[in-house]
Amino acid sequence: MRVRNRAIVAAGVVVAVVALLGVYAVRQLVDSGLRIPIASRTCTVQADGRVLLDADQMANAATIAAIGIQREMPERAVVVALATAYQESGLRNLSHGDRDSLGLFQQRPSQGWGTPAQIQDQRYAANRFYAALKKVRGWEKMRVTDAAQAVQRSAYPTAYQKWADESEVLTRALLGEATGAVACTVGRTPAMRGEAAAAALTRGLTLDWGLAGTGPAAELTGLTVPAADPRDGWRYAHWLVSHATDHGVKRVRFAGLEWTAEDGTWTKVSGGRPADAQVLAEVFGEG
Repeated sequence: MRVRNRAIVAAGVVVAVVALLGVYAVRQLVDSGLRIPIASRTCTVQADGRVLLDADQMANAATIAAIGIQREMPERAVVVALATAYQESGLRNLSHGDRDSLGLFQQRPSQGWGTPAQIQDQRYAANRFYAALKKVRGWEKMRVTDAAQAVQRSAYPTAYQKWADESEVLTRALLGEATGAVACTVGRTPAMRGEAAAAALTRGLTLDWGLAGTGPAAELTGLTVPAADPRDGWRYAHWLVSHATDHGVKRVRFAGLEWTAEDGTWTKVSGGRPADAQVLAEVFGEG
């Protein structure tokens, strides 16, 4: 009986140690900024590599990329910004963080990044990050993690590098270097519909890209976006798909291809012109 009791106690100790090690491992992941993967990935990005994101992450990534181009920052800056947001927030606009850190880049009001409300505005946060990065001498030649660290001054200075590959894939797609590279699946209950959705898209394109030439679509309930060349067209098309869930986008057409919320993929349009000079977006109708 005494031997049996000892065996039971020993087994209990082993279980307790394993549990403690598990808690420690999870804590280390959280403390180091690593994010535990989320099961529901609704967006697939393919551009010489493959990245899976959910709708919120995709929309935030698209906005970060657009703000970088609007500020006339080089593509390398977009890679650094995306890797930073990946590490700091998992590409999420967080309302909490270490001490008073907030938002996509976990910027701190107490360190002069702005008010809490400003920092939680994704566009403001991205603009502040790019402005700070631009002041770093020689950042263009640095590793991604070194350039990010020069801005963030994190307790984990090398952690940003692990997101470099994913960020490069996202950058290629969101800056229009790949065709039909962003494909998202949208639920049957859109967040917005009709005129409200079209107005929100127009406002978003204006704020993210600085566009002022959008207009109502002739054949679709939505809007058209002028595209000076294929690269610009795919930038806007991928942005529209990235914001499909939060802006009620039902369909996007460009260069003879069409993405639909129902299928979540890009397919050829019958009779579509491969060199269209505009991107067409359709939103979900009222009711």
